[in-house]
Amino acid sequence: MDRYKGVEDFRYPGTLQVARVLSLSNQLIHCHNLHGDYLDLRVLPWLCRRVSVILTLHDMWTFTGHCAHSFECERWKTGCGKCPDLTIYPAIRRDATAYNWRRKRDIYSKSRLHIATPSRWLMQKVEESILAPAIVEARVIPNGVDLSVFCPAEKSDAREALGIPLGAKVLLFTANGIRRNIWKDYETMRGAVSRVAETTEGEKILFLALGENAPSELIGRATIQFVPYQKDQKVVSRYYQAADVYIHAARADTFPNTVLEALACGTPVVATAVGGIPEQIRAMEWEAHPCGFPSYRSKEATGLLTPPKHPEAMAKALWILLRDRELRAQLGENAARDAKGRFDLNMQVDAYLEWFEEILSHKEELSCGNQASMAPDEIRLSL
Repeated sequence: MDRYKGVEDFRYPGTLQVARVLSLSNQLIHCHNLHGDYLDLRVLPWLCRRVSVILTLHDMWTFTGHCAHSFECERWKTGCGKCPDLTIYPAIRRDATAYNWRRKRDIYSKSRLHIATPSRWLMQKVEESILAPAIVEARVIPNGVDLSVFCPAEKSDAREALGIPLGAKVLLFTANGIRRNIWKDYETMRGAVSRVAETTEGEKILFLALGENAPSELIGRATIQFVPYQKDQKVVSRYYQAADVYIHAARADTFPNTVLEALACGTPVVATAVGGIPEQIRAMEWEAHPCGFPSYRSKEATGLLTPPKHPEAMAKALWILLRDRELRAQLGENAARDAKGRFDLNMQVDAYLEWFEEILSHKEELSCGNQASMAPDEIRLSL
């Protein structure tokens, strides 16, 4: 009945097994996405009274009436209800978003949480949300990638290994279910590639779409080639290394690892300026010259940003990079260096470990509450 009415399903009694395995040696729990049909969110206040809880957010679901990203809607700030799109993941059948929002608010009002986000963009939303009163401490800790895997390599070697023509101009995009992924914007990328193909003569444009198995498409002089999902990270890194430009159009994105992986491989990025993406890319400042030539202003640039849903602007950014080998090389060098300085996976690990130590060192200052010793059956009754 809850599912029929659009009420988010928290009925997962297996969550209470957490209470059975907790012991005095367990002093901290680190949570990530809490949606996905496996957790009873109502146990969160009890956990917070028992141990210190870090919650790393990867999307907006925690403080909305149902959606992982709200796009242009800001009703999550005031109580949801009258949802403009119930089909956004995680979809619900009927509009119970106001009830879902209030239930989450009541849960957080009894919780004390350490909140982490990978981007300042998401943290700003957290600060305006129903999570804010529950925050003990908040930190922005960027995602990192394995630089021993995602690193620069000879483009010719990568192309030879993958069977990609050495003389082609190669654009790459990678995501799960590229054409039907509601967070990405395949149509904008397709439109941009089509426009670029119209302005290039005698050059083969190859757009590799990594993450979906589908027949290739031919758009003028451009070929869109779909590549099935690859489990081996070393194979994925080869694609980044083989590309001239990584292209990433999105409707919503928190802090996509694919952008970081491209940068780490020394591949310049052209992406839409949505979500946390502008925090990942040191964007080159450029403007149209009266004669049609752009002005480059940033020696530390790693890519170009374009407005969302704007294939013309994305095509122009791609054209700027594809026509200038030296510029691509400079941005690629900058990208690899910047990734090493900001997005090393070891840096992310160290940031969390240091935070764990700080939290545990102040553990005695946190109140455990009167229900810390409740048995699982008592918790069940309280829920």
